[in-house]
Amino acid sequence: MIQFLQVSARQVLLSAALVAVSATASVAQLGIGRPVGQRVVDGIIAKVDNQIVLRSDLDAIYAQEEARAEGKPLPPDTKCRILQSLALNKLLLAKAETDSVVVEDNQVKGELDRRMAYFVQQIGSEKKLEEYYNKPLKQLKEELRIQVKEQLVQQKMQDQIAGKVSVTPREVRQFFSRMPKDSLPYYSTEVEVGQIVMLAKTNSKAKQEAQAKLNELRARIVAGEDFATLAKQFSQDPGSAAEGGYLGFFKRRELVPEYEAAALRLEPGGLSPIVESQFGFHLIQLIERKGDSYSTRHILLKPETGTADTNEAAQQLAKLRRQILGDSLTFAKAAKDKSDDKLTGGNGGMLQNRRDGSTYLPLDQLDPAVFFTIDTMKVGSITPPLPYRTDDGKDAVRILWLKSNTPPHQANLTDDYQKIAAAALNEKKNKALDAWFAQNRGTVYLEVDPEYSGCQLLNATL
Repeated sequence: MIQFLQVSARQVLLSAALVAVSATASVAQLGIGRPVGQRVVDGIIAKVDNQIVLRSDLDAIYAQEEARAEGKPLPPDTKCRILQSLALNKLLLAKAETDSVVVEDNQVKGELDRRMAYFVQQIGSEKKLEEYYNKPLKQLKEELRIQVKEQLVQQKMQDQIAGKVSVTPREVRQFFSRMPKDSLPYYSTEVEVGQIVMLAKTNSKAKQEAQAKLNELRARIVAGEDFATLAKQFSQDPGSAAEGGYLGFFKRRELVPEYEAAALRLEPGGLSPIVESQFGFHLIQLIERKGDSYSTRHILLKPETGTADTNEAAQQLAKLRRQILGDSLTFAKAAKDKSDDKLTGGNGGMLQNRRDGSTYLPLDQLDPAVFFTIDTMKVGSITPPLPYRTDDGKDAVRILWLKSNTPPHQANLTDDYQKIAAAALNEKKNKALDAWFAQNRGTVYLEVDPEYSGCQLLNATL
């Protein structure tokens, strides 16, 4: 049976080791260690050139497979299939190293910040996340950084191998015609929803008050008070305040430009003037330089937004809504140019299905706030501005657009062409990846723990 509307077979295998750090994983699957009281014996079970596969990698994914099986026994070859997928991931990394395929530090940082924000949102707060793992947020991020970087490198390798593959409408129809009619999936109600977000702009008075407070703290530090003590008392950065404002070592381009530029102008022990960034106002102290890295501590103050600030954003968004309803501006154009949510703004404002990347969202995957808003809406209508809080806790307003509402149905080319085309494209990319694996699996050194010697690793056909 050919399955579609799910991640393709090859993509499942290539991403299996990365499920634990996926932005859609639960907090318990974060992949950055285990809660207090849980101990796991670890060890190397496979080597692909200088890349290693740990027993804990395999065990974590196997546990997730068991959870998804809901008590049903897993196939006997499950661990071999997981180990095979992990080895294939390591093959990608090994060849990326040989071919000098790298990702930029700022891309890694951006993806890491996005995922951490998601996990914080899921568990409720940074403090709860730290309590769950009994580790400071800074340490959790450092442990996750390597895994995120590896995933981005693997994705870049996949893009180089199969990124230019495309399908024609004829190929899509042929793909669909090969599917057994009694195996076509049946879909529940799905919707397409767009949003345009506007942040509440901080007023000048609140900014002046934050700057004045930081200047006061700077004067106290210059007069002899301890920076770390004041950071613990006043800093509004929950990730570093408890550490006396200490952020640790970062390389160039890993922190926002305004912060980095101010920090690198200092001598060790020096204090910056007040620095404004997207996060608020900072007072920075450079601690140490080490090669191309540097360590700092800071005190962060975030000017508060008030009702007047939110009302102003709502008025601007209401004007934009009138333009869209009056057909003088498309929703997609407005989202791209005006939305403060760059992730959806770059997609014409459309919310994406995290499972397959499409814009079709099953109702049971919708955020409750979105679900109860669109529940009574007609297709094509747009809400008035609604209060909204972003993933990083900023006050905002947004409008929601119900683009489509597809009733329950069996898969067909008319209603589900995009999904079928995506599945056909995945199948074609899989073949390109299979050919690449067949060509390259014999070019690397492979060593497997005797316990798994019966697993056929680095085979092209899975």
